[in-house]
Amino acid sequence: MIAIVNYSTGNIRSVENALSRLGAEWMLTSDPAVIRSADRVLLPGVGHCGEALAALRATRLDSVIRDLRHPALGICVGMQMMCRDTSEGDAQGLGIFDAHVRRFDPGPADKVPHMGWNSIHNLEKGLFKGVPGGSYVYFVHSYYAHLCPDTIATARFGEREEMFSAALKYENFYGTQFHPEKSGSVGETILRNFLEL
Repeated sequence: MIAIVNYSTGNIRSVENALSRLGAEWMLTSDPAVIRSADRVLLPGVGHCGEALAALRATRLDSVIRDLRHPALGICVGMQMMCRDTSEGDAQGLGIFDAHVRRFDPGPADKVPHMGWNSIHNLEKGLFKGVPGGSYVYFVHSYYAHLCPDTIATARFGEREEMFSAALKYENFYGTQFHPEKSGSVGETILRNFLEL
């Protein structure tokens, strides 16, 4: 069973629909016992990272997430919350990934948020098994995690082609800056890989 962490924010419906299409059993929950006993955990997130962290801490689920020993996947803001800190709200993250989250510094022709389809590269096996380098996935974000030892996929932004972490991994924790649940067949493959880890 997959536990989708419910902390009153996040892209819950699209994640639920994606899991259902894969035939996966899931539960939307804020119960620490259920989250700890689940086979997999998904931490979705949209919006303001600092506010999302505050909402997670208000439910006292931050320590539950940090202590997980089975595969856990943070999506978009869910991934950013797992980093060391974020400049969005000047907040401390969960400290799982050794990355800092900063706002894009756009060039004159760039638009923030970075929204739409973009290609991912330097893919590590595991989460990206069967996904060719250069595959396109769907992004919606104004903040990004810089490259770090935990980076397992990269993407580029803007006219300066600034490289950032499209995905992160540390031990049993994974994160995608893009939305696999909105990324068509490529995203479906990534979610299936996560369920099979």
